Amino acid sequence: MELGITGRRAAVAAASSGLGYASAAALVAEGARVTICSSDAGRAEAAAKQLGGGTGWVVADLTDPDGAARFVEDAAAAMGGVDILVVNGPGPAPGTVEETPASAYQAALDRSLLAVVRMCLAATPDMRARGWGRIVAITSLGVRQPYPNLALSNTARAGATGFLRTLAREIAADGVTVNSVQPGLHGTERVTGVYGHGAALERQLETIPAGRLGGPADFGSIVAFLCSEQANYLTGASIPVDGGAYQALL
Repeated sequence: MELGITGRRAAVAAASSGLGYASAAALVAEGARVTICSSDAGRAEAAAKQLGGGTGWVVADLTDPDGAARFVEDAAAAMGGVDILVVNGPGPAPGTVEETPASAYQAALDRSLLAVVRMCLAATPDMRARGWGRIVAITSLGVRQPYPNLALSNTARAGATGFLRTLAREIAADGVTVNSVQPGLHGTERVTGVYGHGAALERQLETIPAGRLGGPADFGSIVAFLCSEQANYLTGASIPVDGGAYQALL
């Protein structure tokens, strides 16, 4: 399917690896101009080279809301604007509610809520002025059903989802869509960092009807579709991509 985004300018956050990289790769394959970021210049440059298609890169600290906003500004300066924004970032440290001190929540909110807000606020004015834009945020299935041992992530990403849905309502008439994609367990460093490769991961796989970890490339294809011309009437959605793990009716 031709997605109609050839030549569109896409800023993809935290895309040197994992689901961010997979999303950038899917957009490059569709002919979009892409700029990625990482906190490490070497990783960003290597990922951009591997992605090909003239992919650009910048260094950004996405744990800091100001740094997140600068990423969008730098990408816009490099490409002459941003038509597509894929919001992504490093998740907070794992831990249960009981073992997580209250003082840890501000940093989690900075990286997984306020950074999301700042990236969107940096991108949307020009999108609205042009009458076309796509924002796709990579959040977590923990927004729907909290994951064990991820108290900070479950809390901060739920707030981000509320912001994204509110924003979607406010700018839909301007031709800008805002959706979030909620990954379940995929074969990424983040998942193995939290669950390892042993019994803990096996217990989580037992909850997935598909019986396996998701493939990052398959996830990236869904992100690319949400950025397409065909998805112009889909906004304010929070889409689980989880191998059937989420089974509630609502």
